[in-house]
Amino acid sequence: MTKSVSESALNAVDVRHFYYFSVVAEENSLRRAAERLFMAQPPLSRQIKQLEERLGVTLFVRHSKGLTLTDEGAKVLAIIQPLLRMKEATYKRLQEEIQPSVQIARIGFTTAFEQGIFTDLEKRLTDVFSGRIHIQRESSTRLARDTRRGKLDAAFVALPLDAPGLLVQELPYAEPMLAALPAIWQMAKGSAAETPSLKNFNGRALFWFRREANPAFFDYAKNRFAQAGFTPCFLEEPAEHDVLLARIAAGEGMGLLPASFAAIRRDGVVFTPLKENEEFHLRLGLVALPGKSPLVQTLGTMAPPIWT
Repeated sequence: MTKSVSESALNAVDVRHFYYFSVVAEENSLRRAAERLFMAQPPLSRQIKQLEERLGVTLFVRHSKGLTLTDEGAKVLAIIQPLLRMKEATYKRLQEEIQPSVQIARIGFTTAFEQGIFTDLEKRLTDVFSGRIHIQRESSTRLARDTRRGKLDAAFVALPLDAPGLLVQELPYAEPMLAALPAIWQMAKGSAAETPSLKNFNGRALFWFRREANPAFFDYAKNRFAQAGFTPCFLEEPAEHDVLLARIAAGEGMGLLPASFAAIRRDGVVFTPLKENEEFHLRLGLVALPGKSPLVQTLGTMAPPIWT
């Protein structure tokens, strides 16, 4: 390398920086690497920039078709590969040899659905595993990430979802998307017999998420919006559903939520079915590493009943 690296700069480098760099080098694309790592592209770009600054080298040449390793980047990759292999071997040995005497099933539940749909399932799982179960509630993308890393045995997720490297099983459960409207909007006060279409809300403010949060569902919804002729004014969606409903109740905008959320009674919010219900819905699925297929089959038989 052309520049010497100070000890303080090296001490500031985390193994995580090297791992992120190796994934970007394999993909030759920040976008594909970010999807593989289940993270947004901007923070990944910042991690690579920090590594370049601390090492005092340019790791990639950026061009219209993606990224290419520089000579110095190739040298860094060759140097860190033994460290990354040692890290994986260490984690594997710890998992194999330093285990609790009683195995605990680690299952994820997506927060994309209202959690009441999982109540009976959670009770049955507790019985099946004799109480030795850990439940993790997160977004579907985070559950897929933790399952891929071996932190979860399996996870119930919302589909569609990008889940590279995982076994994905669609379950016979789906919920139509409802419009969550401020009660003060005139169309929220209409006749119950009147079922609006998405295009009836053209120009209205819609709380919606960024594509990097869930690319597969974002693209699915985008296609449904286009088919319905729906062109809202997008507002960034709060991460917490209670905050989202509070802002809808305040009249700031509308939301689109799976039908199970209608069970939540919130003053100032009206849940309204849509004409697009048959085409626009959220499906339930299971994800696990390929070696966990027997567990997936067992869990699949215990999934919630078909939505009616």
